[in-house]
Amino acid sequence: MAGNRFRYGQWRGGPDPLAPPYDVRAAVDEVGADVLAGGSLREALRNLLRRGPQGRGGLDDLAARARRLRREALRRGDLDGTVTRARALLDQALAAERDELRGRDGDEARFAETVLENLPRSTARAMAELSGYEWVSAEARATYQRILDGLRGEVLEQRFAGLRDAARAAADPQVQRQLAAMMRDLNDLLARHARAEDTTDAFAEFMRRHGEFFPERPRDVEELVDVLARRSAAGERLMRSLSERQRTELAGLMRQSLGDRLAGELSALDAHLRALRPDLNWQRGERVRGDQPLGYGEATGALGEIAELDELLDALEQGHPGASLDDVDVEAVTRTLGRDAADDVRRLQELERELRRQGWVARDADGLTLSPKALRRLAGTALRRVFADLTAGPRGQHELRAAGAAGEVSGGSRLWQYGDEQPLDVVRTLTRAVRRAGPTVPVPLAVEDFEVVETERRASAAVALCVDLSYSMVSQGRWGPMKQTALALSHLVATRFPQDALQIVGFGREATTLTRQELAAVEPDLEQGTNLQHALRLAGRHLRRHPGAEPVVLVVTDGEPTAHLDPDDGQAYFHWPPLPETIEVTVREVDRLTRYGATLNLFMLGDDPGLRRFVEAVARRARGRVFTPDADDLGEYVVSDYLRARRGRR
Repeated sequence: MAGNRFRYGQWRGGPDPLAPPYDVRAAVDEVGADVLAGGSLREALRNLLRRGPQGRGGLDDLAARARRLRREALRRGDLDGTVTRARALLDQALAAERDELRGRDGDEARFAETVLENLPRSTARAMAELSGYEWVSAEARATYQRILDGLRGEVLEQRFAGLRDAARAAADPQVQRQLAAMMRDLNDLLARHARAEDTTDAFAEFMRRHGEFFPERPRDVEELVDVLARRSAAGERLMRSLSERQRTELAGLMRQSLGDRLAGELSALDAHLRALRPDLNWQRGERVRGDQPLGYGEATGALGEIAELDELLDALEQGHPGASLDDVDVEAVTRTLGRDAADDVRRLQELERELRRQGWVARDADGLTLSPKALRRLAGTALRRVFADLTAGPRGQHELRAAGAAGEVSGGSRLWQYGDEQPLDVVRTLTRAVRRAGPTVPVPLAVEDFEVVETERRASAAVALCVDLSYSMVSQGRWGPMKQTALALSHLVATRFPQDALQIVGFGREATTLTRQELAAVEPDLEQGTNLQHALRLAGRHLRRHPGAEPVVLVVTDGEPTAHLDPDDGQAYFHWPPLPETIEVTVREVDRLTRYGATLNLFMLGDDPGLRRFVEAVARRARGRVFTPDADDLGEYVVSDYLRARRGRR
């Protein structure tokens, strides 16, 4: 309305209704905390979804609820209830028939009694033999027919949800003909679909003629198959869950109740559905136990619910390669676990999508992984942790925000020239302006007043960080500090010393170079062996690719060399205790680095006497240094030594 005025301000009515359900950056930091503690990168991402951000609404909670419901379904009742109920009704019919026959005279009555006395003990076979029997008692005839109509109705209603009054309808000859025609048309439609024919028009015609049997209103043949196949598989699982005797009894009763025509069409339908949906678990039986006898529909319903819970549990586990939260069927979660559980899944799916949209995670063939953007944040966190432990003093400047890439401050200044990128010398600039214009406020500045800080070109360094990836690093609790140290150093080089060239070399039985992303995701080497020779060889190649840089090699290890590359075939050879040739070829690589002028410092984790003797001998030979930090102090030692060593001897 004209004249209305609106004011906008900060929302104060509680939580922001437009805010995302989770803090995305906080979720990334949760993953980073797991990785820096030594966890696997992919496992950390999976754990985030399993426990849920801030420890709530995760997949583990949903899976626990699904497993509880599955246990309850397994205790729902006795699957043999259909046969048990049929046996009880048959006994009632036979008792009523015998009472009626005892009141009659004549050979026909005595012959009928003989027939009844000689019926097989099997309920199904007895029902088959009584199919042509002329009942004398109206009550007995009605009870016998009740067995047939009841089972026929349960089977048909379980397969076709639209057949609500199945027992009455199936007893009507006209409805039976309609059912037979529908199943005949259905089998023809599925056969054409299996041959990859175009069934668009045929499906439309089928639904026009028989749509009342399918209240789910499937949109195409695929949806129709999905609906029918799950019900058919539930019926098959019921058979697999019974004993051999129970299975034979139920199958016989079903044939007897359905009649040859309907039974044949239903068998053909099951065969089509099994061929079209072989991925459903048709062969699995369940040990459902309970005091309550379950009819056919109740039993297949319980088994169908168990099967749906099994599929949901598989999706919630997210265990297969390439798993995604999009694999979780939200509608199935709503049906089985309720709306609140479905809301939790939607929130997790939204979090995963938001992580991808904002560029924090990427998807590859094996699933989710952190993106370079997230790894930069993770490495920055690692570096801040290291710098938080460093104290001011001779270890040098540690404040990242004061870092400059151009060079070291010399203490002098000069007039600014066009194109200069050095920082302004504010004090000298203002002094020149005051001298020129006098002590006026504000101070007027002219171009000729500006002075910049003089810097000296910083020498670049070529740094090889060799980290031990053997399993002992995990078993002794050193994996997390090692990974945090390497990530921190890589971030320091990338942000503060971009002119330096850092190469991370991981070594177990063999050595390999690692990118920051590979380092975050690397797993311990389960094969025995500490191949320092191969690691130093790769480090030497890296240094020689940067001949003008200060060469620095830093080695982090908790074991003496126990593997080397065979000079003949290049294969890694392991032996414990270390062989003389392993030590010899490792020392040979040390000598090559020493002759090249590299600084070689070793960080020894652990107190193994053999390792101590080896690293001290190497340090003397290479004129390097040995550090023995605790695992928690490793990052502080390595970063400090890098800052000292990069100043170099060249």
